[in-house]
Amino acid sequence: MRLRLLAAGLIGAVTLAGCSEGVLSPQGPVASAERQILFNSLGIMLAIVIPTILATLGVAFWFRSSNWRAHYTPDFEYSGRLELLVWSIPIMTVILVGGVAWIGSYDLDPRKPIASDVRPVRVQVVSLDWKWLFIYPDQGLASVNQLTIPVGAPVSFELTSSGVMNSFFVPQLGGQIYTMAGMVTRLHLQADHAGTYRGLSANFSGDGFADMRFAVDAVSPTAFSQWVKATRDAGPMLDAQAYADLARPSEAVASFTYRDIAPDLFNHIQSFAAQPNDPSRLADQTSQRTVK
Repeated sequence: MRLRLLAAGLIGAVTLAGCSEGVLSPQGPVASAERQILFNSLGIMLAIVIPTILATLGVAFWFRSSNWRAHYTPDFEYSGRLELLVWSIPIMTVILVGGVAWIGSYDLDPRKPIASDVRPVRVQVVSLDWKWLFIYPDQGLASVNQLTIPVGAPVSFELTSSGVMNSFFVPQLGGQIYTMAGMVTRLHLQADHAGTYRGLSANFSGDGFADMRFAVDAVSPTAFSQWVKATRDAGPMLDAQAYADLARPSEAVASFTYRDIAPDLFNHIQSFAAQPNDPSRLADQTSQRTVK
């Protein structure tokens, strides 16, 4: 018995420890609201699950063979009261859970900007095989498998894919959303606390999927400005040819940065994503527009 209790305790501790970097440990307003929807839905469902379990145990106890007061009624067919009870409670539960989920999800529309007095930071995201490219158009720089954002500032994402569909997900900040070739999806997130959070692809995309992860560094506004300045002073330039090299499939890519980016590169990537096997065409087109 002791061993069973110890094993159960260890399993529970391991399970709860896994929540320290997941959706149950939110670090931003979107993730906090998503967790609240989860808890509200769970509470409503427990309101029917727990009475049902207790009723099942109560019926089994009352109709035990040793209880001579329990009457055996083999001819029982219908009871309006029981029908009302059996159908009304599940219907009310579905309505409540659906209402909570619908209203909460509507308020968390990914395209809806986060209300704030702080100017949003724009980040353009490109999912590649098998890595993430983050372009900062206002700062004129880019990074691979590393997303640095200021604490307390909304982040406005534009997301696309260079080829196959992927799913951008930072569990502690919320807002899982798909990236698709030739399309742009939008997402708004915010980090309320400094720290390093886990980002990943939540959609299988091939051999290198397991290593398609990135770090989200939420830093103070001052530290973010220092990071921008340091990035501008080091690293290569992300022009069309550098992007063509980056777009080639590769696995377990270490994070690095680009000090400068080609003009309007994200829109060029989105426009030519339908030809992922012909990156040279993107390079030629971007070079021509840059010369003009």
